Amino acid sequence: MGQQQADAVIFDLGGVIMKNGGPRDFTRRYPDHDPAVVAEIVMGPHHLDTDHPWHRVERGEITLAECRALTKQKMDEAGIVASVPAEKPPTSGGPAFTFQLNEDMVTFIHDLKSAGFPIGILTNNVKEFREWWWPLMDFASIFDTIVDSHEVGIRKPNPAIYHLTMERIGAVPHRTVFLDDLHANVAAANAVGMHGVLVEEDSTGAISRARELTNLL
Repeated sequence: MGQQQADAVIFDLGGVIMKNGGPRDFTRRYPDHDPAVVAEIVMGPHHLDTDHPWHRVERGEITLAECRALTKQKMDEAGIVASVPAEKPPTSGGPAFTFQLNEDMVTFIHDLKSAGFPIGILTNNVKEFREWWWPLMDFASIFDTIVDSHEVGIRKPNPAIYHLTMERIGAVPHRTVFLDDLHANVAAANAVGMHGVLVEEDSTGAISRARELTNLL
């Protein structure tokens, strides 16, 4: 057995606990265009917290409908049109895809819970999306805290939201693992002293690393 370096774990939601919900799921609808350009227009710069419409909706400052209207205007101006249809018909309040759990990550979560680790969720999210992911797990009883950006008015990579999440589960940075699918958010976690772990589309490596850090092999 190795040495345990962390005794608390915090998870992002989209692209981590869920197989989807990350930026790549938005950009894949526009295969004829540079995904970096599409992501910049739709979601703004990942490494900053700005007044971009997506950042504002994640902080709960505007509605999803308002955000979509502003984004469509920018996409139209750039001549970018989706050539791959949404997974499901757009609704007034939901995403254009169906959230799917990452079962390997869910297994790790339950292993942590059974072992008594404090665990939390830190997600940049949209109020209108809650009804689409909330029924997929018993989030309220499994996690010790769920910090959703639209509820607290702060979003990653703002250091304050990392500290808030750790405070809620009684964790300290150098003993906390943080898993996210965006480099910028992992870098921000590392900057506050956490063990940031990047979750790629194949999450096997990230889960293995988190298991090593918690000595939960």
